[in-house]
Formats: sequence, C-alpha cells, structure tokens
Amino acid sequence: MAQLSPLLKQATPVVVDHGDGVYLYDVEGKRHLDFTAGIGVTSTGHCHPHVVRAAQEQIGKLVHGQYTTVMHKPLLELTERLGGVLPSGLDSLFYANSGSEAVEAALRLSRQATQRPNVIVFQGGFHGRTVAAASMTTSGTRFSAGIGPLMAGVHVAPFPYAYHYGWDERTATKFALRELDYLFQTVSAPNETAAIFVEPVLGEGGYVPANSEFMAGLRERADRHGILLVVDEIQTGFGRTGKFWGHDHFDVSPDIVLIAKGLASGFPLSGIAASQELMAKAFPGSQGGTYGGNAVSCAAAIATLEVIQQENLVENAAERGRQLLEGARVIADKTPSIGEVRGLGLLVGSEFTTADGEPDTATAQAAQQAASKNGLLLLTCGPYMNVVRMVPPLVVTAEQVDDALRIWGEVVASVTGS
Repeated sequence: MAQLSPLLKQATPVVVDHGDGVYLYDVEGKRHLDFTAGIGVTSTGHCHPHVVRAAQEQIGKLVHGQYTTVMHKPLLELTERLGGVLPSGLDSLFYANSGSEAVEAALRLSRQATQRPNVIVFQGGFHGRTVAAASMTTSGTRFSAGIGPLMAGVHVAPFPYAYHYGWDERTATKFALRELDYLFQTVSAPNETAAIFVEPVLGEGGYVPANSEFMAGLRERADRHGILLVVDEIQTGFGRTGKFWGHDHFDVSPDIVLIAKGLASGFPLSGIAASQELMAKAFPGSQGGTYGGNAVSCAAAIATLEVIQQENLVENAAERGRQLLEGARVIADKTPSIGEVRGLGLLVGSEFTTADGEPDTATAQAAQQAASKNGLLLLTCGPYMNVVRMVPPLVVTAEQVDDALRIWGEVVASVTGS
C-alpha cells in the first residue's frame, strides 16, 4: 500500500470529514474550532455557500483553460475585480498557483527589470519552499537545510523584532535600518540590488508586525537607490490584518505585491501585481505556467472578494482581532511562561519563554497539542517554534473568539500550572 511521506509532520491528529465556517468535523463527528484556517487560506471559512456555488457552477462550464493558450471569463473578471482593491498604480497581474511561485515570479521580474543581481530579505522572513524562495527564507533552517548550495545573490538584514532583541520598538527599528544601510556599504551595493522583499507581519517568523517607521525607511531607501520594494502579502492580504492589505497599516506604497492564500478561500491561486510599466521591462515569455489562473480557482476568488465586501469581513477581522489580541494578553498576564502576545487583526501569536527569557519550545508545543485535544486547532511558528499562533477565518464571530479564548486559557493554565 502507498502511504504519505513520513516527512509530512502533522500538527494535529485530526482526520477531517467536513468543514463548515469556522468549524471542522472529524470522522468521528467531533467538532473543532479551526483557528488555523489552512494557514490563513480559508478566509471566508470552510465551504462558504457563495464560494462553493461559484466553484460548482464553473466546474460545469470549464475546469482548465490554459491561459497562455486561451482566455476565459473568470480570469478576465477576477483581474478587473482585483483592479478595484490593489494598491494605486499596480494595474498589471500575473497569476500562478502557490505563494512560492509568486515569490519566484517577483524575483524574476525584479532582476530582469532592474538588470541587477541581488535581493535583500529580512531575518525571520518566510517566502516559500522552492529553491529560490527557500534561499530567501530565514524563518527556520528546516526550509533550506540539505538542499544547498542555495541561490546566490540573497542578503539578509535584521527585522525590527523588538522582543527578540530585548529592546523597545523604536530602538529595534533604528537598529534594523542602520544595519540595512551597513549592508549596502559592505555586502550588496545599492546599484547591484534589485529589490527588497518584506512581509508586513512576519508569518512563519513568529507573527511579528512591522511598523510605520521601518516601512517608510525601506520605501525611502528603495526610492533613493532605484530599488524595487516588494511587499509579500501572501498571508497578510485580503483583510487578514483588519485592513485590506497588511501594508495599509503603515502607509507605504509597494512596487510589487505578492498575493495568494486568502485570495480564493482554499482553491490554489497566487499572483503578483505591479505597474504595466514595470511588467513591460521583463523579458518576453518569462511569465507563464500550466495551471496559473485556473478557471475554477478564479471563480472562487471572485466569490471570495464578493463575500469579503458583502459581509464586511475586513471590518470583522479588525474587531475580532482586537478581541482576540486583548483576550490572549489577559491570559498571558497570568502566565509567566508567555513573554509576549502580538499581532495585527486575525494574526495573533503568543510567544513562550523560560524564566530567563530563552525560547520555550516544549511548553508552546504542549499547549498547542493540548488545545487540539480540547477542540481548538492551533499552529506554532517562529524560528524556535515557540510561538503559538491564532489565525481563524475572517468570518469568525465574537462568540467563537470567546470560546477559543476560554479553551486557550484553560489549556495554558493546565500546561504551565499558572
């Protein structure tokens, strides 16, 4: 008998029968609050009726229309719809399937458009698992170990992760920007640097938000040196942070935006957005792919955008995110093992540390596993996997947040003895 690869490590023991909204139901009929959302993918919840209906209707019309061979209506309509929500000036789209593909497409575009070889990423950033994307990922060595040599031309600068450094945010930000300038002087000359890739909130790196001073500093340096600012909105886009785009919190304008995850409510779809002028600087034929812009995924994405707008899910993410963050902080205040709770919107992370401030992976893992046994599905993240993250669908209600916090509070008290 064939089996799944033993390298696939399951975060929970749950075998799912079906999903509905914020809940997953296992094969034994037990209900679980899903505060993983497929790692931020099921933005409208599991099997939202409007999204399901759109996908079902499209399956009966056209499943696959390869988009460098023929055009199809869902692709054209989605492009038009995205034009209404994309950052100003980003009016050209390329579609792929996964976040990693979007990252590599942006890398290819950046290097070809600028005719420069190097890119800068930030400590703790996650950009994917394919070789180029993994070369740009520093949220954990598990993503790049054993596949070297990695792609050349990637240089890493500090991210303003204040808690990690033991500083206040302003000090961490000044340090990060100063080190970026030092990198330009010592490792990658500005005229050799094509792009700066940054997440508005570190995802796999521990749910660490950026800040306005840091993002403004990146924009200023990009403008001064003719470098492209690429904002990776794969996990933070489409309302997840309580604004439509994560970078909206910081009043910064990107040159390229990366999209995926919550775009199509679980159907595989990703892409990059840039200006027509910038896209035209890349080499003809350098963009393409067999499954990019799949008709069913595009139909689901159109329906997802409609649900986000009609059900005010961006506003709900902001309100429920505040409730979740405040509630998690109340629990942390009673728990010395939780050093910090942070996040934006429905991205909330609780970082577990020992009494002397070292990462406490064991307690974080124990809490995550205990929550699973008690009907609350969570994940861990961070370089030491000592951050327990909460990333529920955008449709989550106040009552469901309260229920999750109740379970979380009981679990944390049980695991830590606090």
